[in-house]
Amino acid sequence: MTELDPGIASRLKRNDAGLIAAVVQEAGTGDVLMQAWMDDEALALTLATRKATYYSRSRRQLWVKGETSGHTQYVESVRLDCDGDTVLLRVRQTGPACHTGTHTCFDDGLLLGGE
Repeated sequence: MTELDPGIASRLKRNDAGLIAAVVQEAGTGDVLMQAWMDDEALALTLATRKATYYSRSRRQLWVKGETSGHTQYVESVRLDCDGDTVLLRVRQTGPACHTGTHTCFDDGLLLGGE
């Protein structure tokens, strides 16, 4: 198990399940690709390896983005928001980010817009 730096861990405000939200943005385009969840170990592994690692709430285990699909995320930067409950990952995406095969998980959900 990879340990999260105590200085970082002390800044996190986790939900009741011990998780923080991770918003994933494509570094080259600025597109928001997806939202996922991280526990301390997922964040520690992401910081150590630059491979986007998340916590699957349904499977109750860690998963490295692209490990089975080949649609990897190389992490260029990680920022913590002002509340300490969300991280922003800027990544280089290989292939589609969404499990449905689309570029982003937000390709099919326009509720209001003028774009």
